[in-house]
Amino acid sequence: MSISVHTNKSALVALQNLNKTNDELGDVQQRVNTGLKISNAKDNAAIWSIAQNQRADIGALNAVKMSLDRANSIAEVSMTAGESVSDLLVQLKEKVVAAMDTSLDASARTALDSDFKSILRQIGQVTQNASFDGANLLDGTIPTDIQFLANAEANSYITLAAQDMSLGGLIVTIPATASLGDVATASAVLGELNTSIINVNQSLGSMGSQAKQIENHAKFVSQLTDVLETGVGNLVDADLAKESARLQALQVQQQLGAQALSIANQAPQIILSLFRGG
Repeated sequence: MSISVHTNKSALVALQNLNKTNDELGDVQQRVNTGLKISNAKDNAAIWSIAQNQRADIGALNAVKMSLDRANSIAEVSMTAGESVSDLLVQLKEKVVAAMDTSLDASARTALDSDFKSILRQIGQVTQNASFDGANLLDGTIPTDIQFLANAEANSYITLAAQDMSLGGLIVTIPATASLGDVATASAVLGELNTSIINVNQSLGSMGSQAKQIENHAKFVSQLTDVLETGVGNLVDADLAKESARLQALQVQQQLGAQALSIANQAPQIILSLFRGG
């Protein structure tokens, strides 16, 4: 190999190797910093694209879970209020049956009627306040069922049916103006009350079944999200133990490469000895 002051092949080779080591070291540091072996399309376009699609599905499933959580909260509030209505109807029956006693004097019947109307007002208050996030299934303000997201494509839904338990409705048939003025009136109220109790209990059963379905589906969506996140991790997450070992090895190579380049750069100085005087 000729000796030249213009071209130092050894130095060029050493520089190429050092640059390669620096590039690899930069890649490893990027993986260590981000925790990802594939952080952008440049690293691996196909896998990055798959991971991005899965991330989109995960984001959509998070929206589904939020919708189901809202559905679950609405159902819980509605069921709690519905159970209160059922308990109040049971209390009403006690008052109505007592009012059918023909031996009652006027003052006792008036007291029973006052208690009866007070419980009726409580039923109205319960149904009016059974609201969560503006949705009330019990006061008749929602004429149709409410649909909540069930999948990431937003083309499947879970339904929560409205149950109008307002006074004088199809479920609680007792009107808000009902009274226990006499035995005949109390007898008529008793028939409506028995029907109302049956209707409310059936509505609560239906609502409970729907709430259970929502709860189970929310668990499934949560588990599916976890599985997708694990799958994305398998595709793009870096093995940090391996990267740590690789980082240390490259740091040593970098130092050795720098020394090799320094030695190669000193080689042309041999030319000076050729021109020294004897």
